[in-house]
Amino acid sequence: MRHDLTAVIVTYNSAHVIGDLLDSLPAALAGLTADVVVVDNGSADGTADVVAARGDCRLVRSVNTGYAGGINRGVRASPARGPILVLNPDVRLHPGCIPPLMAALHCPGVGIAAPQVRSATGRLELSLRREPTLPRALGLTRTRLPFFSEYVAGAGTYSAPATVDWALGAALLVSRSAHDLLGGWDESYFLYSEETDLALRARDAGMLTRYEPAAVVTHIGGQSGRSDATHIMQIVNRVRLYRRRHGRLASWCYFLVTAANELSRVPRGHPESAPAVRALLSPGRRPACLGCRDHLMPT
Repeated sequence: MRHDLTAVIVTYNSAHVIGDLLDSLPAALAGLTADVVVVDNGSADGTADVVAARGDCRLVRSVNTGYAGGINRGVRASPARGPILVLNPDVRLHPGCIPPLMAALHCPGVGIAAPQVRSATGRLELSLRREPTLPRALGLTRTRLPFFSEYVAGAGTYSAPATVDWALGAALLVSRSAHDLLGGWDESYFLYSEETDLALRARDAGMLTRYEPAAVVTHIGGQSGRSDATHIMQIVNRVRLYRRRHGRLASWCYFLVTAANELSRVPRGHPESAPAVRALLSPGRRPACLGCRDHLMPT
């Protein structure tokens, strides 16, 4: 059977959420067909068994190679050659949301399509982002000024289709040509910043990210768990992403501003920021899976 698209879901201890996502797919496809691949990154809660018991998807059992690694493995496991729908397991797709994303990919120059994202309570999530810059690393997101904030704010902004620098990776539709040209997702990030990297590399290659509000998904969020280690990965990967795209001097400024911002968060009730600062300043404290313990500047 020739499918219209491939849906790739990477799970990690997701037994309590994966079923609801898979159940939401048929109505979301609205007549389209998808080869659904679930890549389980070594879950210890029986996620793989839950998926294996279903007949509406294929299961790929894997060691934990990270989010990007799981996506790439899922794409390789599918014989379908259409666009690739990348989904977090804690997403719920609204009926009919996939055709508008498919249509968005047909707009000139578009390589990635992003839906409107809502929280479990129905609140609009600020899922659209601007490219990371030095001023946007200062911790002044609350100003909502574009010069200082990566977050694209304002409910009105989310009511019409738009081109954006990048979008939250919980649900994205990536054209096959973009995936192939970029060589897939960059697995060195392991977790966090991989969707930022993908969108910016796509833009560098002339393929834009388009936001499509007619496609709506619900993102429960926080289902894979947060820890000091995941926060370290988030912060270190922000710096390494910036370094890969900018010169040495600008990157060291970004490194220091990021460290200072994280340090300022500790007395404001964010204890996870303390180990992140230590990991920035002491490479040996960084998770080995990031592969960036050899130099102070993560690359």
